Amino acid sequence: MARNISMKDAINEALDLEMRRDPTVIVMGEDIAGGAGGQGEEDAWGGVLGVTKGLIGKYGAKRVMDTPLSESAYIGAAVGAAACGLRPVAELMFLDFMGVCFDQIFNQAAKFKYMFGGKAETPVVIRGMVGGGFRAAAQHSQMLTPLFTHIPGLKVVCPSNAYDAKGLLIQSIRDNDPVIFCEHKNLYATMADVPAEAYTIPFGEAAIPREGKSATIVTYGLMVHKALEAAETLAKEKIDVEVIDLRTLSPIDIDTVVESVEKTGRLVAVDEANPRCSIAADVIASVTEHAFKALKAAPKAVTAPHTPVPFTPALEDLYIPSAAQIADAVRKQMK
Repeated sequence: MARNISMKDAINEALDLEMRRDPTVIVMGEDIAGGAGGQGEEDAWGGVLGVTKGLIGKYGAKRVMDTPLSESAYIGAAVGAAACGLRPVAELMFLDFMGVCFDQIFNQAAKFKYMFGGKAETPVVIRGMVGGGFRAAAQHSQMLTPLFTHIPGLKVVCPSNAYDAKGLLIQSIRDNDPVIFCEHKNLYATMADVPAEAYTIPFGEAAIPREGKSATIVTYGLMVHKALEAAETLAKEKIDVEVIDLRTLSPIDIDTVVESVEKTGRLVAVDEANPRCSIAADVIASVTEHAFKALKAAPKAVTAPHTPVPFTPALEDLYIPSAAQIADAVRKQMK
């Protein structure tokens, strides 16, 4: 039975179901239970925005572990635990903090299977908040998905809604490879119908939340909502847009994108990340390689500018790609 719940609750539910099903699943991170060594209420926080709240009461401190403020230590511990038979889900809080523990991720977890001839498995999930619009300034607001996508051996997930978040997180926990699970902080409160039972969504299968024939918009995460808003505006102008939600960035479903562009002949790739080496650039390159003859216009990218995320609200609102920018890029394709 499906209920209308938030993305934050869907992620919590996915963790709860998998911890109940599999005793090797553990959760660890900063303040996920209320603060290690604190004298206050044990379940005071559940992470900086309360995503893991309630889990310690069900599974205890041996499986829901508050860690010191040392990302290199506990991400390294999670990677090691995964190599030794557990299935850790480590919360990196803001994914921006990956700079402190990137060696443990890209030089260790991502390479174990390759370096040990396929015999080593590292079923670790690293969850973290991404994206701007939360007034959290330049060190807590970045969309760093392209950095992780560049690394072979990592799987990268970025859901746009509560239904996908639950299914993709359960799939991530059950997967035997390291997964970077990106949660856009401005989507936590968004609602969707989500089944109460466990289910999985396969990696590498894009969704098409809106079908159309005039142009293709390809994106992921928060930008899916901006793209759908743009599509509604364009529909009033008799421009019928197809919107593709990539859902996972590694593996990435280029086949669905190419099939759509072969139908529409036009491509707008949208990415909240900075423009250089972005997911938008990758999508445009792949389409140009595989569907060049189908293109009726040069593909366009809509991204954030190549600057840090501003803290000033007015500038941050200008920084994040808007529905108006996306709609304008499609209009230029139609000329």
